Amino acid sequence: MAAMMQPQIILLKEGTDTSQGKAQLVSNINACTAVADVVRSTLGPRGMDKLIHDDKGTVTISNDGATIMKLLDIVHPAAKILVDIAKSQDSEVGDGTTTVVLLAAEFLREAKPFIEDGVHPQNLIRSFRNASYKAIQKVKELAKSIEGQSLEEKKRLLSKCAATTLSSKLIGGEKEFFASMVVDAVGAIGDGDRLNMIGIKKVPGGTMRDSFLVNGVAFKKTFSYAGFEQQPKKFLNPKILLLNIELELKSEKENAEIRLSDPSQYQSIVDAEWNIIYDKLDKCVQSGAKVVLSRLAIGDLATQYFADRDIFCAGRVAEEDLLRVAAATGGTVQTSVNNVVDEVLGTCEHFEERQVGNERFNIFSGCPSGRTATIVLRGGADQFIEEAERSLHDAIMIVRRATKNSTVVAGGGAIDMEISKYLRQESRAIAGKSQFFINSYAKALEVIPRQLCDNAGFDATDVLNKLRQKHALPTGEGAPYGVDINTGGIADSFANFVWEPAVVKINAINAATEAACLILSVDETVKNPKVVCKQIFLLKVFFMPNLVNILICQDCGLMGTC
Repeated sequence: MAAMMQPQIILLKEGTDTSQGKAQLVSNINACTAVADVVRSTLGPRGMDKLIHDDKGTVTISNDGATIMKLLDIVHPAAKILVDIAKSQDSEVGDGTTTVVLLAAEFLREAKPFIEDGVHPQNLIRSFRNASYKAIQKVKELAKSIEGQSLEEKKRLLSKCAATTLSSKLIGGEKEFFASMVVDAVGAIGDGDRLNMIGIKKVPGGTMRDSFLVNGVAFKKTFSYAGFEQQPKKFLNPKILLLNIELELKSEKENAEIRLSDPSQYQSIVDAEWNIIYDKLDKCVQSGAKVVLSRLAIGDLATQYFADRDIFCAGRVAEEDLLRVAAATGGTVQTSVNNVVDEVLGTCEHFEERQVGNERFNIFSGCPSGRTATIVLRGGADQFIEEAERSLHDAIMIVRRATKNSTVVAGGGAIDMEISKYLRQESRAIAGKSQFFINSYAKALEVIPRQLCDNAGFDATDVLNKLRQKHALPTGEGAPYGVDINTGGIADSFANFVWEPAVVKINAINAATEAACLILSVDETVKNPKVVCKQIFLLKVFFMPNLVNILICQDCGLMGTC
């Protein structure tokens, strides 16, 4: 009786939503598989595109997993983990974002029956991590190095990696054209890690084949004044002055005043202003520079002044473009025109202003430092060019990774089938329940070739049976065989140049396994109620020239309603 009379202990605030146990874990798994179903159909060369229309009216057409996951407004807390792994895959290696989401969801789907049957999640987590380690070791074992090849041969191999990445994108029809462009762009920046040295400029109009690579810097013509058209638009071996100052008459600050005792002094003040700007312009001319670029404005007076002396100038140049010009030409951005010496001036073999579509571009080519490149993209619709830019970003990242980690594996689902076969064989040597868990992990890896078949309209069951039979050959000759997207059968992916850097697959398996283990380890979700402020009083604050009413919460002290 005494035990029944004990008071109730309240730990959480009223309105807190808690859910725990097996039902909560299954709910999290269902949410993750639902998210994966959104991007499932975008995988591979025959993947479909998604059109996403947000509340601001912006339309995005893409089949890039990371882009779609970012644009989806996912509210389920567990499903947001898949968004995070897609972002990490994109930032780390650039490609394989859809793959990592599908693998994580498939690992969870395979774990779901075991959870429902009462298996403890920690047993699954332990087995999945063990299987992941074995899978990554097998990928490293199967990877082939492209190191030690001649420069031309290495370029050809890197082009194949870029073409494999681009084959699943909107610009897949011109993958060879863009693949060679990407390899040349990455080669132009050398061993540096600064991928922002590769600029991508978008010009609507024309066809994809009208796109071109500038071995240097190109940027759109900036805002200009009347005298601009009188300036020369082409130079050979010009000196280039880079500035971060204004070259125009500056208006006085608000309410500034000058007191004069004699009206004749007024003219001297006006003359002083003009003398300051003319002194700056004279020093720019005396430096010997034929091209003057500034991040800040170059006014009408300076524009005409430079035009009279056959000097090209451009003001309000974007900071990233100015830094790329500095890196390419060997110049240094100056914050003053005093003591401008030859060492701070840049140079290039050829400068010209060229018409590209409806835009005019300033193009610097033959730069001595040569640590930058610019891709000018052409195309019909704006959405198409935006997607082309995202596709090229993925290809650039892949080529960069392949250059640094020069090992590749067979694509088209070949590496996934080989790892799956290997894990099934390994699981037979393990006693206990772990054998079932590793076997289910191996089965989950088959989702990649299966989805490639489904998206291309092929019979996935028939193709997977052929792949299993080929990979089961004791000689190991079937290891590079994957899905042949063109015929609907199977083919040697290495022979068909369907390659991807080993680091992409290693990162995808690692990230997907960690995400699946993280979700399996959550057995309770606690959702705190929204804070509702009950007492709000009116505070009148006097702002000149009006009286404004501000609501202040007595509970939290914040302005406005909480």
